[in-house]
Amino acid sequence: MNIKLSVVDQSPVHGSHAKIEAPRLTVELAQLCDSLGYHRFWVAEHHDSVHFANPCPEIMVASIASVTERIRVGSGGVMLSHYSPLKVAECFKMMATLHPDRIDLGVGRAPGGTGLTSHALAFPHEPHHGDLYAHQAQMLEGFVNGTLPADSPYSTIKVLPDSSPKPQLWMLGSSGGSAGLAGHLGYNLALARFIDPDNCNPAIFDSYAEAWKKAGHTGEPNRMLAIACICAETEEEAKLRAGTAVYRKLAAQMGQREDFLTPEQVQDRYKAMSTSEQAFYDHILKGYTVGTPDQCWQEIESLAYQFYCDEVSTVTVTHSHHDRMDSYRLLAKHL
Repeated sequence: MNIKLSVVDQSPVHGSHAKIEAPRLTVELAQLCDSLGYHRFWVAEHHDSVHFANPCPEIMVASIASVTERIRVGSGGVMLSHYSPLKVAECFKMMATLHPDRIDLGVGRAPGGTGLTSHALAFPHEPHHGDLYAHQAQMLEGFVNGTLPADSPYSTIKVLPDSSPKPQLWMLGSSGGSAGLAGHLGYNLALARFIDPDNCNPAIFDSYAEAWKKAGHTGEPNRMLAIACICAETEEEAKLRAGTAVYRKLAAQMGQREDFLTPEQVQDRYKAMSTSEQAFYDHILKGYTVGTPDQCWQEIESLAYQFYCDEVSTVTVTHSHHDRMDSYRLLAKHL
């Protein structure tokens, strides 16, 4: 299988740099990945986060597309429950017009932040907490592709004077809840294994394919698996670097919120953990793809085979920006 390797970047706030630099470092990484031959570069959306510095993916996508040449650029994803489908369509169709055949629009149901930020984003209205997500996704597809039914009150709206350029539509999911909806509406599907590896399984793609065919869509949709991955020259160094991301996930599930720890600080915390906490840490680490380039690629190929997909996207979070760049350089040697 010829695997396309892509990137989902969360704009981590590295301890090695000033916090204000995090968005710029994402742009720098995108330029590197463009030169190395990665297929796509997606940016995530987070609100009120101490760890991730991108609350507005549409601005980041436009910035990255303007300074790269070949790589596809998109959102992974826009948290659609906060926004008007028309406005999202306008933003991404404009980018597709300015950067033909390079823009992806990935959407997700999750809030990407706290309940407080959901209220603030919805003000002066009340947040609907994803209850209208299916309807929003349907409207978004209609605005992007010009397929709103004639009886829709919005069917006469022209997103742009020439609405022919279109972003590629994707839906994000992690445990299968969005697979049927994506297939029914004709979205491509990206499975975020890095969020919930315990419940992300190949059967999700099967149910997606079934819904796609049942809806009468023609052709074969794109399918992508997104994994957490840390690559280094040695397995020991990769596991050390991965500690920053693993501990953040562990701490988040325990309700703790602090800046990224260095790998050395994580090791000190690990030694002070109870046996059950260490087991939890080890379990999270096991869900990551961590090791040398050969080890990482062996697991990437295995996962691509298990999930029967030819595109794998990697999410790399480290304390140091150098380590994040180094991981992508090392992985690219097998492209």
